[in-house]
Amino acid sequence: MSVLIVIPARYASSRYPGKPLVPLRGPDGEKTLIRRSWEAAMQVSGGHRVVVATDDDRIASHARAFGAEVAMTSINCRNGTERCAEVAAGMPEATLVVNLQGDAPLTPPQFVEALIDGIAGAPWAAMATPVLRCDGEALAGFRADRAAGRVGGTTAVFGADNRAVYFSKEVIPFVSGTFAPKDPTPVFHHVGVYAYRREALLDYATWPEGTLERLEGLEQLRFLECGKPVLCVEVTARHRAFWELNNPSDVDLIESILWACADKDDGH
Repeated sequence: MSVLIVIPARYASSRYPGKPLVPLRGPDGEKTLIRRSWEAAMQVSGGHRVVVATDDDRIASHARAFGAEVAMTSINCRNGTERCAEVAAGMPEATLVVNLQGDAPLTPPQFVEALIDGIAGAPWAAMATPVLRCDGEALAGFRADRAAGRVGGTTAVFGADNRAVYFSKEVIPFVSGTFAPKDPTPVFHHVGVYAYRREALLDYATWPEGTLERLEGLEQLRFLECGKPVLCVEVTARHRAFWELNNPSDVDLIESILWACADKDDGH
């Protein structure tokens, strides 16, 4: 397969306008969210082509300045998947397109590698996405976000064949009780990375926005609403914390994780 990794980035986020250009401080200095996301994509093994897709000149200029390839896309794209489809339409050599969302700079390269391997081994899947089992600490964080009225991570429910049933910004399935911080739970965190077969991605851009997609604000639900099978690929964090930048309050958390990862790499 010829793999293209696309990083969609838009300035006009409803929850956090301008977040691709938000600086994040770590042991390697201060770098913007979009730069850290691009650097994460560049660590994926295989030498895949990586493109930042945006409709904003500020993001495009900044990305080009740190060495990224940039594709300018329409302002009419309703979500990152439509933006990926527009890029893929102009790059027919790509048989598999990975959407590495620009708000997930902590995405480990092995997540993307597992995703590519997973969809390659599941010819029935129109698309694939990683899921990560929550421990008690992560589940508590999700519950705290919802209790405070914030949208935190997305959760996923899937069957025994790893075929997706549903994705939600609510914490599903319902789980009563509490868990110790490191105990596994029945809740799976949906990791915001997608791999699409080229033909399915191009079809996606022609389908109308679904009711559930609009209500949840989750682009992958359009596949389910159109009866297209989605593969959930279970991944493990290997003792690394994973979090997306959804709200301004996430900046401090992500910065603390960047420093903690550096300490682990140093053997501390």
